[in-house]
Amino acid sequence: MASLNVYSVLVVLFLTCGAVMATKENDQIVKENNCETEMGLPCVLEAFTSTFETGSISNKCCGELVVLGKVCHSALVKRTLENPLFKDLTPTSIIAKSIQTWNNCLALIDSPSPSS
Repeated sequence: MASLNVYSVLVVLFLTCGAVMATKENDQIVKENNCETEMGLPCVLEAFTSTFETGSISNKCCGELVVLGKVCHSALVKRTLENPLFKDLTPTSIIAKSIQTWNNCLALIDSPSPSS
């Protein structure tokens, strides 16, 4: 239960506090593209854990991530990395995981369903 609370706090920070700490470029991209309103909270959590922690992202959330778009995904990840709470993370590693998550979701969404 405690880990759920920690993740909930991180997601809230991911969605809100980043705006104060973000560079104008990433913040502007997020605002102009309405990036923070495109995914449901459960899927934001999955995308966050698959990028910043060790976790996976479901097919449903991959679909929401792809609809969100690569520009928003990238800007949100970069904006989160600018938050002092994440100063101990290695940006190159996180960005690599972000790209891997994006590519895996894109491939999953683009591939035909086995039941088709």
